[in-house]
Amino acid sequence: MVPVTDEEGGAPLRCCLRRSVPGERIALVSYAPLRRWAAGAGVDPGAYDEQGPVFIHAEDCEGPDGTGLPFTNAHRMVRRYSAEGRILGGRLVERPEGVDAAFEEAFAEAFADPEVALVQVRAVEYGCFLYEVRRD
Repeated sequence: MVPVTDEEGGAPLRCCLRRSVPGERIALVSYAPLRRWAAGAGVDPGAYDEQGPVFIHAEDCEGPDGTGLPFTNAHRMVRRYSAEGRILGGRLVERPEGVDAAFEEAFAEAFADPEVALVQVRAVEYGCFLYEVRRD
């Protein structure tokens, strides 16, 4: 990890699910979004155990504040995964009026399928992992 001072701000921080502000110390690290879930579930996600870059705070972070849905400022992909860690499909969530309702609808649709164990919200532009939502 190589910490840097974010001069511009706006980096999507995965540790607290918000954008960085100018002057914060952040780092770009490699992360495998299915790995922790798969280990806890006792499954091998095989080729879906992808790794990619994510931004995090370079120092301790208190995590998400728990209010509202993060990163709804652009089109997103809600990607569905089975209990075996395999992709079951996805849905594009555009940025219409009432964006929170559009995400809630996408999550409800995904979890209406009993095969879906979790979903990942990803950026459309690069396919980057933003966060996951698990079945209760």
